Amino acid sequence: MADPEVLGKSELPAAARIVVIGGGVGGASVAYHLAELGERDVVLLERADLTSGSTFHSAGLVGILRADPTLTRMNRYSAELYAKLQLTEHPPGWIPSGGLKLASSPERLAEIRRQASWARTSGLDLDLISAEEAHRLFPLMDTGGVLGAAWLPADGYVDPSQLCLSLIHGARAGGVRVHTRTTVTALETTPTMHGQQRVSKVRTDRGEIACEIVVDCGGMFAAEIARMVGVRVPIIPIAHQYLVTEGFRERTEQPLPTLRDPDNLVYWRQEVDGLLMGGYERDPAPWSVSASRVDAVPADFNGRLLPPDWPRFESIAENSRIRVPITTEVGIRTLVNGPEAFTPDNEFCLGESEVGGFFVAAGFCAHGIAGAGGIGKVMAEWIVSGDPGLDVWHMDLRRFGAAYDSPSFALARAVESYSTYYDVAYPNRERTTGRPLRTSPAYGWHAEHGAEFGEKAGWERVNWYRSNESADLESLRPAGWAGRSWSSAIVAEHRATRERAALFDETSFAKISITGPDAADLLEWVCDNRVARAIGGVTYTQLLTASGGIEADVTVARLGFDEFLLVTGTAFGLHEMSWLRRQAQARAADVRITDVTGQYVCFGLFGPRARDILGPLTPVDLSNAGLPFMTSQWTTIGDVPVRIARLTFVGEFGWEIYASTEYGATLWNLLWAAGVPHGMLAAGYRAIDSLRLEKGYRVWAADLTGETTPDEAGLSFCVKPGKPGGFLGAEALLAARAAGGPTRRLACLTLTDPQAVAIGSEPVRVADGRVVGRITSAGYGYTVGASIAYAYLPIADAKPGTPIEVDLFGTWVSGVVADDVLYDPTNSRVRA
Repeated sequence: MADPEVLGKSELPAAARIVVIGGGVGGASVAYHLAELGERDVVLLERADLTSGSTFHSAGLVGILRADPTLTRMNRYSAELYAKLQLTEHPPGWIPSGGLKLASSPERLAEIRRQASWARTSGLDLDLISAEEAHRLFPLMDTGGVLGAAWLPADGYVDPSQLCLSLIHGARAGGVRVHTRTTVTALETTPTMHGQQRVSKVRTDRGEIACEIVVDCGGMFAAEIARMVGVRVPIIPIAHQYLVTEGFRERTEQPLPTLRDPDNLVYWRQEVDGLLMGGYERDPAPWSVSASRVDAVPADFNGRLLPPDWPRFESIAENSRIRVPITTEVGIRTLVNGPEAFTPDNEFCLGESEVGGFFVAAGFCAHGIAGAGGIGKVMAEWIVSGDPGLDVWHMDLRRFGAAYDSPSFALARAVESYSTYYDVAYPNRERTTGRPLRTSPAYGWHAEHGAEFGEKAGWERVNWYRSNESADLESLRPAGWAGRSWSSAIVAEHRATRERAALFDETSFAKISITGPDAADLLEWVCDNRVARAIGGVTYTQLLTASGGIEADVTVARLGFDEFLLVTGTAFGLHEMSWLRRQAQARAADVRITDVTGQYVCFGLFGPRARDILGPLTPVDLSNAGLPFMTSQWTTIGDVPVRIARLTFVGEFGWEIYASTEYGATLWNLLWAAGVPHGMLAAGYRAIDSLRLEKGYRVWAADLTGETTPDEAGLSFCVKPGKPGGFLGAEALLAARAAGGPTRRLACLTLTDPQAVAIGSEPVRVADGRVVGRITSAGYGYTVGASIAYAYLPIADAKPGTPIEVDLFGTWVSGVVADDVLYDPTNSRVRA
């Protein structure tokens, strides 16, 4: 849809601070919010007419509640923005109809009860209603097989094209210059001192614009635009269909609510005096891609649709007739078949790439209209201040590692994600496509010994070993969903770690090398703890944002005068490396920052007999004096050269052992043979999680995020404000302390019913009925014999002994705020 106010009125400027590419709802929202933040030197470019990409054929549903609290907040903001825009001279056609989500199976009803608890943590109205009550709200539905429903009064729908134009008008009022029918042909970059690149110019078929920042909001073309600067954005265009019926009912003042029946894969909303109906079929149709090449969207695919695919839509139509029978009786006005940009995990691609100043807001996955307002706000704040203001890790472009550069891997994952879009979101759900991809040298051994593998960031990781299962331990299986992806082997492996010893393959840990003359100074600046210790020293530390939020939670080992090794979680390597490079650039630091994850194996040997197992294999003195806690040494194990680091994430004495990858299989076999006589077990990541919960060890992206500070998280011991030169985030932390300190803190909770185990995001309330927080992570501690959970609570409610309740699927389970560390609070075991 063309905007007559912006066509052909002006020439391109020679320069602009920010160039937004894409005139769909994403680009319009980013531009609108940049203008709201006072950015006046912004240009938006659109290859054709405004809304001519995926926006014009979107269904326009705005469902607020999502499994993730951040996305729920973003969608809620979107609905509030659309309501505000509706009162302007350029309304977006916002219809606050309310929304229904049906449960047509017991499993879905359980999910809806769980979603009701999420709504409580967000302050969002959600009512659990009967099938009869749902029918009164949506009289066209057949309630056969419906067990219940969720009613969300704040949901609605919007005209996507009108929304885009409404945002554009707001952006232009704030000074944004909009140029349609302007195709970007190339992006230029300039090198930085670290060998990285930074955007500097946008070339178009109408001229060039020098710039500091480019925001890629290109929709289906976003990946093509990103390739102009060597950035891979893993989005896959997939054909998404819906039909619009002929008119058959009188329009009323109160429209029908939106309706979703995920068990039947279908959604509906009112469309004038008819219905719009679509869904997510099990056999998706990717478009313009293949397993051997990246996307190739035709250059002239603007304002166009794909031919209707009635055979593929038939299963959706059949399911629609089950729930809304009138769809068999009324005529069909049109079947819309439009490609939408999906990602491999059905979440957005947001943030700054490895190329400085090149931001991405793409991969809207058919729910981008609901998120568009929040996306624009988050992106504008990210661009202007360097901080998105919310925990958006699961939407961060950097969550996709090098594996997603592969067209076949990205395609397989996106197709799998689309086909399971409406599946019940059970915890610990594993994807099956593209596996195995990244494997440890000990992978074959694990498979031969009954490993149950999970996958993370492309890595095959052992969850547990079926060979360690025992029928005698089945009584400890958690109730409900928490017991679905569980094995008695977790108990055996946990107890072996505490009582004897266990061997873990932790090769998937991301490892980043930082070397060069300024390495020590850079790390002292970005870390809140002191890391430039004596050679061989190992430090647990956080990397903070300027506002004091926790950007990363890592260990840093000093290997030489100007050589350090940073180790972080499996999925966080690209995030941490990108962030470090950005800080190095800002400080003009002479350093080299390299991902060395694949160069080294990492095996963890922990437990009270660990010293007896390793002692005969190495010449190094393993005593407390010879190898103190939080230090590392270069030595050998058998014939294998290794670095031994004395630290732990399981709360037991032991080491992380690093070796060059080619020695990995030999090293594992050596350690295994030495450990068997001592009763050692091989163990997996689920045992690690149970062990760390008892010790109160935090995990980033759950207990720790950019929205939490070390003082709130109970990590004040890492903060060294007296470091020469200070550190990033110190000013904000000290200001917060001067203002009275944190108003909340991360508290350890134990539940009265040991088989009632939380999964995450459940609300926590105190005796007077106030919902005061939500669960960040949870599980069972097999040594302390308790169901454990963590939540940020107001200081007054975070005192040990405070009674609490946690909502598990609609049932409030009692518990208590416990001591911060349930197992070995004095660290006598760790420092043995």
